[in-house]
This record gives sequence, structure tokens and C-alpha cells, in this order.
Amino acid sequence: MSTIEPEIPLERIVAPGDTLQQPLTPKSKRKFSFGLALAWIVTIGFMFVTLFPFYWMVRTAFSNGAVLATEPSSLLPVDFTLGAFKRVLGLGTVQEAQAQGGSGASVNFWLSLRNSIIIATVITVGQTLFCAMAAYAFSRLRWPGRDIVFGLFLAALFVPPIFVSLPNFILINNLGLLNTLPGIILPFLFMTPFAVFFLRQFFLGISQEVEEAARIDGASNARIFFKLIVPMSSAPITTLAILTFIASWNEYLWPLLIAKDQNAQPLTLALGIFRSQTPGGSPDWPGLMAMTLLTALPIIILFIIFGRRVVNSIQFSGIK
Repeated sequence: MSTIEPEIPLERIVAPGDTLQQPLTPKSKRKFSFGLALAWIVTIGFMFVTLFPFYWMVRTAFSNGAVLATEPSSLLPVDFTLGAFKRVLGLGTVQEAQAQGGSGASVNFWLSLRNSIIIATVITVGQTLFCAMAAYAFSRLRWPGRDIVFGLFLAALFVPPIFVSLPNFILINNLGLLNTLPGIILPFLFMTPFAVFFLRQFFLGISQEVEEAARIDGASNARIFFKLIVPMSSAPITTLAILTFIASWNEYLWPLLIAKDQNAQPLTLALGIFRSQTPGGSPDWPGLMAMTLLTALPIIILFIIFGRRVVNSIQFSGIK
């Protein structure tokens, strides 16, 4: 009596080395997450609160000051014009400025721009160099009291900058550097606690085997620093330079105390000229917003280009 073998479905026959694939099933629909929706709402809200003032500044800069008050709630520029930018760059006449609601006040934009570039560049180069050398000394060199000195140095982070403004002002006055670019630069030229701490955190993560090999070959500490440490730390050093440049460009209080002469005023102080009142008593808002936009534009471009590097370097150094 013959037996009939059961039929084996083809999908159950698996060749050697093959994996058994499960039959495809429709993807399950994602369930609604109230927490995720709330997070998106909060994020969009913060973005709106952050970006809307910038949009309003751009909208006002392209408006005509003479008719701006007629449509205060308009989301678009009122009587679109480039007159405010012409006033800021010195391309318009006093009559044109007053016809568009300006005060007729003039500002030497290019002189202030030159001062801002010099101040921010010199401070960035000096502070980055000296902070990198100090961070290397605190992270690699062995000397008595190193940790105590570093702790005292970090304690300066808890001192508000306004507390040292008066002593610095007296020192700059005694040196005869009021109304000069060196007087603005010197207090920020050397080191800041945050910058030293930032670079020290990165230097501590660099393997010491490379330095030991260089010392065996007779390299000095200075050569090791400039030939090995600096090239290996290009990312955090660049990040520090960007942050220092932004902070120096936006500095307002210290130049306000030092620079009363227009020849030494950066762009942040030149903005005050547009606070002059017109005969009608209304500030030149389009001119003020136009100059604010031009002042912030280099920093915006700089952060768009290097923003990701700044965030990545800060996260890598353990500072969040």
C-alpha cells in the first residue's frame, strides 16, 4: 500500500545559505503621539518668537518712514524703498532723507565698519593665541600649584563683566588711550576664562604618545605646541575664533565708555546717531533698522557658514 507524501509549499523550501523571509504585511499605522505634537508646537513657537523680530526689522528697513505710521500693522514694507540704506551708506542727500521721514543725521558707515573690523580681528587673533597657550600650559605642563591657579582662574567666570569696567576704565585713562582703538582692544586682547577652559577640555583628550615621541626627538614645548597641538586642534581653535569674533563685533558697553570720538567708534555705537529726533518727534526707524541689519549681516553670514562646526566642537568638548 503506497503512501501519499504531503505536499510542501514552495515558500517553505529554503535553499542552503538563504534566510527565510516573512511574508510582507502592511505597515502598521503610527499612533498619534501627544508628546511629539506638543514638542513640535513648542519648537515652532520658539522659532516664531525668535525670527519674527528679525523679519520685522527687515520689513521696517525697506519701508518709507514718512508713511510708516499710516500702516503700523502691515506685514509687508510700507511704500517699499531703499532710501534707508542710502541714508546709512551716505548715498542720499539731507533733503531726500527728510522727505522719507529721516532726521537728516549722517553717519560715517565705512569708518565705523573699518573700526569694527580692526577691533574684532585684533581681539580674535590675540585672544585665540594667548588662550590656546594658556590652555596648553594648564593641560600638559607640570608646575607647582597648577590646579589651584586654574581653579582661581575659573572663579573669574562668576564675576560679572560690569564689575571690572570701572578699574579698566581708570587704567585706560591713565595710559592716555581714551578715544582710541587700542583702548577698546586691550582689555579683551589676552585671555578669558571660558576660552581657556574650552580649549583645555579638548587638549586633555589628545593622546600624549605623540608628544612623548616628539620629546624623544628633541622637540621643545613651544615646537610641540605649534607643530603638533595647534594643527590637531584646528576645529576647536576655529570655533573659539568665531565665537570671539562675534562677541567682539557685538560689544557695546565698553566702546561706549571709551570712544566718544567718531574716529574710534565701531558700528554698534554708530547706531546711536539714528536715535536723533526729527522735528516731528519720531525716530528714523527705517534708518535705524537698515543700519542694524547691515551691522548684523556679517555675523549672520559667518554663523550660517560655520554654525555646524561651532555646535559640533562645543558638544565634542563636553560643554552643553
